[in-house]
Amino acid sequence: MIKYLCFLFFAGLSLPPKWHLNLEEAKMIAQKEHRHILLNFSGSDWCGPCILLRKETFDDPTFLAFADTALVLVNADFPRMKKNQLSKEQQQQNDQLADKYNSLGKFPLTVLLNGEGKVLKEWEGNPGIKPAEFSLQVKAVIDAEKATGL
Repeated sequence: MIKYLCFLFFAGLSLPPKWHLNLEEAKMIAQKEHRHILLNFSGSDWCGPCILLRKETFDDPTFLAFADTALVLVNADFPRMKKNQLSKEQQQQNDQLADKYNSLGKFPLTVLLNGEGKVLKEWEGNPGIKPAEFSLQVKAVIDAEKATGL
C-alpha cells in the first residue's frame, strides 16, 4: 500500500523540462514530438545577464510550463572558472554551435530553431521582460512559422 501511495504521489509531480547539451539529440526529439528548439548561449559563471536570464526567466514556472509542451531546451555554456570547465567533447560541441549560431560571441544569446535547426528568431542579451511575455513572443514566432508552413 505504501509503495502504491508513493507512486501516486510521485506520478503527480512533474519535473521541469531538461536542458539538453547536444543539439543533434534535441533535433531528434523536436522532430519526433513536433516541438521547436530554444538554444541558449550562456556564460554561467561569469556573465551577469546570463545568470539573471536563467534565474528570472528560464527557471520561472510560467516559462517552464510553456517549454514543457512546446520546446526542447538546449544550453551551450561557456564557463570560465576552472572548477566549472566542460569536458573536451562538450566544449567542442559548444564551439561548433557557436560557430554556426553565435559567430559574434554574444552572451547571452537565445535562438529559436525549428526541428531541423533553422533559425526563426534571436534574442540578444537578456530581453528584460517577464517570463510570460517571453513565452508569448516565442509562441508567436512558432505560430507564425506553422501558419506559413515553412
